[in-house]
Amino acid sequence: MTLSEFNALADAAAHELLLTLCHSPVWADAVSAARPYAGFTELADSVALHWQAVDDTERLVAFAAHPLIGDVEHLRQKFARQAQSEQGQVLAASESTLQALAELNQAYLDKFGFIFIICATGKSADEMLQHLRARIDNSRAEEIANAAREQAQITALRLAQAITEEPS
Repeated sequence: MTLSEFNALADAAAHELLLTLCHSPVWADAVSAARPYAGFTELADSVALHWQAVDDTERLVAFAAHPLIGDVEHLRQKFARQAQSEQGQVLAASESTLQALAELNQAYLDKFGFIFIICATGKSADEMLQHLRARIDNSRAEEIANAAREQAQITALRLAQAITEEPS
């Protein structure tokens, strides 16, 4: 979809599209309400600015919409197309790596109350496992901040795939 098409969407349609980028209703409302955008850079800046403005409760809402990294069956069934493009390298991981991811993800969820969020694009399952091991001993506040930064990266990638600049 082009930026002009996005700008022209009805509010409800824009909101629904934005929720596919980041599942935060408060954020989606703010980004939608700031339309029209003069250029893609302005939109991308608005996306980032409004994400920074949401509180931790809203961030947790967005985090809850993500599939659990390493839960291959869930990835295949619920988020097949999107998850494979974002987490495709997990699908090629060894069984021992998948098992370690699943176990450490559960420990992370038990400790922090939300799943491990990482921008998986370009990362192997082993790399994601290393990041998970590095972050598991952080405080909850540190992990909400880390997950929010990762969500911002994920959202930026999804935005670039969903909305394009106008043709020259």
